[in-house]
Amino acid sequence: MENPTEEHFKRELGLFDAAMLVVGSMIGSGIFIVSSDIARQVGSAGWLILIWVLSGIITMIAAVSYGELSAMFPNAGGQYVYLREAYNKLVAFLYGWSFFAVIQTGTIAAVGVGFSKFAAYLFPVMSEENILFQSGGFTLHAAQIVSIITIVILTYLNSRGVKNSKTLQSVLTVIKILSLLGLVVFGFLLGAKAQIWNTNWADMWATKTYVQDTASWLPISGVALISGIAAAMVGSLFSSDAWNGVTFIAGEIKNPKRNVGLSLFLGTFIVTIIYILANLMYLAVIPFDEIATAKSDRVAVVASQYIFGNIGTLIIAVMIMISTFACNNGLIMAGARVYYTMAKDGLFFEKAAHLNSASVPAWALWAQCIWASALCLTGKYGDLLDFVIIIVLIFYILTIYGIFILRRTQPNAERPYKAFGYPVLPAIYILLASAISIALLFTKTSTCGWGVLIMLAGIPVYYLTKPKG
Repeated sequence: MENPTEEHFKRELGLFDAAMLVVGSMIGSGIFIVSSDIARQVGSAGWLILIWVLSGIITMIAAVSYGELSAMFPNAGGQYVYLREAYNKLVAFLYGWSFFAVIQTGTIAAVGVGFSKFAAYLFPVMSEENILFQSGGFTLHAAQIVSIITIVILTYLNSRGVKNSKTLQSVLTVIKILSLLGLVVFGFLLGAKAQIWNTNWADMWATKTYVQDTASWLPISGVALISGIAAAMVGSLFSSDAWNGVTFIAGEIKNPKRNVGLSLFLGTFIVTIIYILANLMYLAVIPFDEIATAKSDRVAVVASQYIFGNIGTLIIAVMIMISTFACNNGLIMAGARVYYTMAKDGLFFEKAAHLNSASVPAWALWAQCIWASALCLTGKYGDLLDFVIIIVLIFYILTIYGIFILRRTQPNAERPYKAFGYPVLPAIYILLASAISIALLFTKTSTCGWGVLIMLAGIPVYYLTKPKG
């Protein structure tokens, strides 16, 4: 049933806008960087591509499973609402708490810093080396200021209404898709070398890890291999994340029962294909050892230098600036709708429950902006992303298991769309994501353990702040 509070939201986003939000939110700077770390962890071309294919399949299974939930609850709040309906307000609050504390704001901060790092290629004054203030352990550099400015600008734009931000999102995302495909095509046409391709695929399933201290490869198997695969998948799953953002703004999508689920499928499918093509291009252009040892992991910069020569660095810098700007626009737009819905349930600051004259939750947008900006200043966004992935996976598992719960507890509810491949595909997702989560907890206990603790810290907060009665 449509919630009367949603009437104030304007349904201004069509299927194309929704699909572009999915694609734009997913493609940040990851595809330009993380293949380097994956190569170091697993050590061969076959495994590098397999990791990306697996991540794409896992993401698409999750996305088409969410289609059922988005059609059942086509209102603002997305995943938060699904968890509330399948479980209870506590589980939903723990998601919302983690979402505001780390998941969305930490990702916005990291993407903002990604923008500033590559902007420094064009304008060196914006770099991390340009230290503006230092006191004790605190250092303020230009890159942090630039990232905060971009977050503030995008928040302001989003506070003026969904129409402007959807136009910016769609235009930048189309540019992003075309430029990435252009890089792939030029890579194969101008930079590909048969000798490099053949050498990279010669021992395609050899599993080894790169030891940076000795600059050498070490064969791995058994537990070490499982550990390597789990560590490698952090990067690829991150690069494929944020697809669920479109569910948060379902209250502003035309015909959400059809378009939310369809945009999830189209968006994740497009990104998966682009990511696999980009990695095949890397393998055609760059010797494998250079993929693994790319300076600052900037594998796309190395590829672009092989393809275009010295100007390649600038081409990639501009592409990543466009990519991260569009990515953050999508993250900022979607995130505020979760806090709005939580506030409607009495589980977030009351002011977040109000829409401004432009029919958007402006107070929630600015609260998100302030916290994300604060995270930019900590300089700990790299650690935050490690914290994030474990929490994200746990809530994806719970949400998809929620489909099984709701089939049992609400058997007669209207389901305009049913999860593709139910119960097999959702069950496969739960098993795979659980295995990755367990492997991460064992192999990255220091960071992923903190992620779980941040999430659990929400339990006392919930009982201290929830409305009485």
